[in-house]
Amino acid sequence: MKRSDTDINLLSPMMKQYMEIKDNYLDELLFFRLGDFYELFFEDAEVASRELELTLTGKSAGLPEKIKMCGVPFHSVTPYIEKLLAKGYKVAICEQLEDAGAGKKIVKRGVTQVLSRGTIVDWELLNSYENNYIGSVLDLEYAYVLTYADISTGLFKCEMLAHNKEKLLNKILALGIKEIILEKVLNAELTQILKDNYGIGVTIISEILEKRYEDLYKEIEDERLVKGIKHLLYYLVVKELKDLSHMDRVEVVDTDEFLEMDIHTIRNLELLETVRGQDRTNSLIWLLDKTKTAMGSRTLKNFLLYPLRDMKKINARYDILEKYSTEFQITERIRELLNEIYDLERLVAKTITGNLNARDLLQIRNSLKVLPSLRDQIIAIGFKPLFATHDKLFELLEKSIYENPPITIKEGSLIKAGFNKELDELKEVRSGGKEYLAELEARERSRTGIKNLKLGYTRVFGYYIEVTKGQLDQIKPDFGYERRQTLTNAERFISPELKEKEAMILNAEEKIVELEYNLFLEIKETVKKEIINLKKTAREISEIDALISLSKVSDENKFVRPILTVNSDIHITDGRHPVIEKISNDGFVPNDVLMPKEVTTLLITGPNMSGKSTYMRQLAMTIIMAQMGCFIPATEANIPVFDKIFTRIGASDDLVSGESTFMVEMLEAKNAITNATKDSLILFDELGRGTATYDGMALAEAILEYVNANIKCKTLFSTHYHELTELENKIPTIKNVHVAAHEENGNITFLHKVRDGAVDKSYGIHVAKLAKMPDAVIKRANEILKFYENKTDKKGIPMHEQIHLLLEEKEENQVIKKLSETDPLKITPLESITVLCELKELAKNEEVKS
Repeated sequence: MKRSDTDINLLSPMMKQYMEIKDNYLDELLFFRLGDFYELFFEDAEVASRELELTLTGKSAGLPEKIKMCGVPFHSVTPYIEKLLAKGYKVAICEQLEDAGAGKKIVKRGVTQVLSRGTIVDWELLNSYENNYIGSVLDLEYAYVLTYADISTGLFKCEMLAHNKEKLLNKILALGIKEIILEKVLNAELTQILKDNYGIGVTIISEILEKRYEDLYKEIEDERLVKGIKHLLYYLVVKELKDLSHMDRVEVVDTDEFLEMDIHTIRNLELLETVRGQDRTNSLIWLLDKTKTAMGSRTLKNFLLYPLRDMKKINARYDILEKYSTEFQITERIRELLNEIYDLERLVAKTITGNLNARDLLQIRNSLKVLPSLRDQIIAIGFKPLFATHDKLFELLEKSIYENPPITIKEGSLIKAGFNKELDELKEVRSGGKEYLAELEARERSRTGIKNLKLGYTRVFGYYIEVTKGQLDQIKPDFGYERRQTLTNAERFISPELKEKEAMILNAEEKIVELEYNLFLEIKETVKKEIINLKKTAREISEIDALISLSKVSDENKFVRPILTVNSDIHITDGRHPVIEKISNDGFVPNDVLMPKEVTTLLITGPNMSGKSTYMRQLAMTIIMAQMGCFIPATEANIPVFDKIFTRIGASDDLVSGESTFMVEMLEAKNAITNATKDSLILFDELGRGTATYDGMALAEAILEYVNANIKCKTLFSTHYHELTELENKIPTIKNVHVAAHEENGNITFLHKVRDGAVDKSYGIHVAKLAKMPDAVIKRANEILKFYENKTDKKGIPMHEQIHLLLEEKEENQVIKKLSETDPLKITPLESITVLCELKELAKNEEVKS
């Protein structure tokens, strides 16, 4: 039975309550609290039972037939919700808002939180290395407004993007946004790609939030950006019931301040994960991340994804790195202190958005404890720290929170002795009562002569005196015992004296738990008042951590400070690929990159596997590292500041969207040559290899000509089309270089050294030999190669030189011309014979030409 088919008038009161609440959360799976379980009904139960592998049962709800139902225990609900969120579902948590009491017909219930992939705040469900963004997109028809927030840290940003769906998709993927809110169906194709290809949740909502959280955007003058902020706020505040008081402002991202990289560049250069294994290990972030805090790691990732373009800001980071490197002993002490700081950014946000417990407060306290020492060390190194030490808050947490509290906050054992006078008095009553019970047990054993008599306690029956079945005959009426519970091997009793003490002890226990809970809430409110200042502290500490990480990596790997120039010259001596150098067992061969102002393109030739792609990648990674404020893998470097990097490296098909290798090549090449400026960097690795030889060569040459004539940006172009090396003689801004290899006795050795000039061989068969291809295949390949190398056409022109001739307009075939001019319906039989004779003669002539 479906929920929509149900006659609500026949339902039980509790199920009527469920139906009313569910009407407001149609897109969510409603976890409905019933005692110790969360229950799901109707279609929600079917989905949950399938996705979570739960037993689907039935429940009597006042209808002729049972409704579908499944459930999970409330105390272990987290892993179930985690699975549903990972699969893209939304979850609404409906709690009991009052205790069940005698005479109450139905307990008041309501949804207390709505969870989705983009608004997770629990640590167990989040990756500490990255932000968990939810975003909103407004389509202005001439531009996009992208707004995104991380509820778990309090980050809130917005930016304006060009009206280009590829750029929008690239941005969403680069940021790792988990959920997108649209004002309307943005673009059917793009929406489908977001949902189906990348598993990004999409929700359509047109409303905006008015007259709330206005302080977040009061300084933003662009009404278009403000509307985007209000759009996302509506979803977070109204639909998902989020308290955003931990957010202090919305940051407007100016894309002109940062080096622009699309998702293809990020993936091709393996900045965040490897292409083959999609693993963080052996990526650039893996190499650079020596941070001590989770928030420092996220800041470092932000540095990497948003390299700077302002030369002064970049040099300012270099200065900081040099200081940390010079004062290495103080820097190590700072790192030791950073190691004591928890994820303060997410901890303080959890005060507002999550289920904060006493252990979280202890982590805040322990983090604050080291701040005075950290501040002193920062001053000692020569910097002026701006973060506060939050002494009063630390003292409060130090005096109040018990050292080993439970996970829940309604069991007591939260507050230290000496913090609250009333609490201490109640604990004395409880302690005295327990001492009295121990004395009572000893007295009763002596009075009754029952040596194994013992006192115990259960929540249901309270305190009791337990006697085993074998000793029951020793109980006399004058003991005054009243039977309370019968067990298999014992009987439990209560006495008048025990009843009296039980009331006192239990009353004290209940008051202690209630008072500790209320005191905890008061402490939590105090932390809330400090949350904006705590966020500022967390932000500064995370930047300190990130910059020290870059300094340490630079020292460990002998990176050098580059010199940034205002001209377009690139002069890198002994440049290296930072990751390959780190993981290689054979050592890394460094190479220079020399591109003076008059050279815009390096045309790179050389054998497969010789290192052409590595050479290209290492230049791009060097530029990115330099502009994020890190030192670079070289012995010296003079480099300009770039505005964009475009790459086409690798030949993997876009299997998700069904595009072929060649189509992906062309799309990425088009993206580069239509968006690059003279200050950009383009890397094209063997462009055109995905199609026929002549087509690929023609396209490659046309693209090279276009880039050098129209864009004039720095470009690295590797190719196996050796015919293209002639362009150096035609276009002065192109320079040939090659990766050297040594051939001897039919064997090849890769030298991995880049030298001036071109090579005229690809050594493809040699590489096949290195790959241990069968000897018969190698032998036959050499025979075929010799045949093609010696073969010439009828005119005596070598085949590899025919490309330009073939691309020129061919002489029109006279047979075809004559046929096209002849209309068989307008000629006589005699004329047709004449035409046939002419065609025969023309055919002979064409045969002679060929």
